Amino acid sequence: MSGRTHARVCPERTCVGCRERAAKSDLLRIVVVEGTCVPDPRGTLPGRGAYLHPASVCLDLAVRRRAFPRAFKAQGPLDTAEIRCHVEQATP
Repeated sequence: MSGRTHARVCPERTCVGCRERAAKSDLLRIVVVEGTCVPDPRGTLPGRGAYLHPASVCLDLAVRRRAFPRAFKAQGPLDTAEIRCHVEQATP
């Protein structure tokens, strides 16, 4: 036997809000399009992505810590209104 296990490893990412690691499928991918942070639930938009728990608590932490400009290596603040709408709709 080679010592390999048959269990599949799922990719993990870090939430830019709470800084906790979670499965990639549990997080919402965010990309920047023309200075606006846009949710990418399918994960198909081009460009650098940042990951966030789809919860308003994590979004508030990310905005307060200025995590989005740092994650995207962008100058100045980014508009997060579209993400907030997406998160509020996803949360019951």
